[in-house]
Amino acid sequence: MEDKPKFAVFGGGSWATAIVKMLCENLEEVGWYMRSVYAVEHIKKQDHNPNYLSSVEFKVNQLKLSNDIDEMINYADYCIFAIPSAFVEKELQKISVSLDDKIIFSAIKGIVPESSLIVGDHFNTHYGVPFHNIGVISGPCHAEEVALERLSYLTIACADEDKAKCVAKHLSSDYIKCTTSDDIIGTEYAAMLKNIYAIAAGIAHGLGYGDNFQSVLMSNAIREMKRYVKKVHKMKRNINDSAYLGDLLVTGYSVFSRNRMFGNMIGKGYTVKSAQMEMSMVAEGYYATKSAYELNKAKGKKKAKTPIINAVYDVLYDGKDAKKIFQKLTEKLD
Repeated sequence: MEDKPKFAVFGGGSWATAIVKMLCENLEEVGWYMRSVYAVEHIKKQDHNPNYLSSVEFKVNQLKLSNDIDEMINYADYCIFAIPSAFVEKELQKISVSLDDKIIFSAIKGIVPESSLIVGDHFNTHYGVPFHNIGVISGPCHAEEVALERLSYLTIACADEDKAKCVAKHLSSDYIKCTTSDDIIGTEYAAMLKNIYAIAAGIAHGLGYGDNFQSVLMSNAIREMKRYVKKVHKMKRNINDSAYLGDLLVTGYSVFSRNRMFGNMIGKGYTVKSAQMEMSMVAEGYYATKSAYELNKAKGKKKAKTPIINAVYDVLYDGKDAKKIFQKLTEKLD
């Protein structure tokens, strides 16, 4: 397996499509599970995903496409999941084959709602995958820029360094640079939290706050992220590394950020439901906000200080007025 491992990507969205593109730079064949029969058939005939990153053309003979998740699990040694966290458990419940010898990498930026666990913990607790067979793929990296082959960077985290290096090798190319890390939990929580802060940045923009405030918001967000991640998993890490600060910045500022876009709509007066209906893609930060808020609240007196997460929660889940909540938030930032 280690000489020529087989890779499969699970998911049909933009990030899954981008990962398939990256793998196709290095592998003769890449497995790709999509639940949509229509999408599978469209790619076979038209060479591109009908719904996401449609500018990316694939060589169909390089793809092993299937809408049968068991078939794809059996095919692959390395299984990369890029299904939105809100829907991943529904797909995992379709699996009836063993995951015992599979290496699972999560490219999912969120918490599984059914278990309130990050994806790695969910696979370990509910599907028996050992931690040494679990890894994380994080940014800073937008799928849209991968499609354009703009220079991008990934962080590949796994307790087993050899597995991290294997994934990094097969994702790397002239336009993709990879580094490895052993901070699986920290990078996965950071990938979830940065989406919440991107929503906050979007709300602020929608309310009319300018670049000066945005810089203060992002400065406070990285410190809040450090406090939160330290509470859930204390270890030596540099929060200024690309997997944490870099991923936060690109998600908070980029025009490609769906979470910022979602927040911008909320700031402009859209209801949560109307903003969700307007967007063609899932804003992971919406679901992450509730999970992160409740997980922190459950710690009682030991909880982290999280004024930004609390403000986003108040707007999205308690229906409080965004303008008033962010006016209060400005007094808590420095």
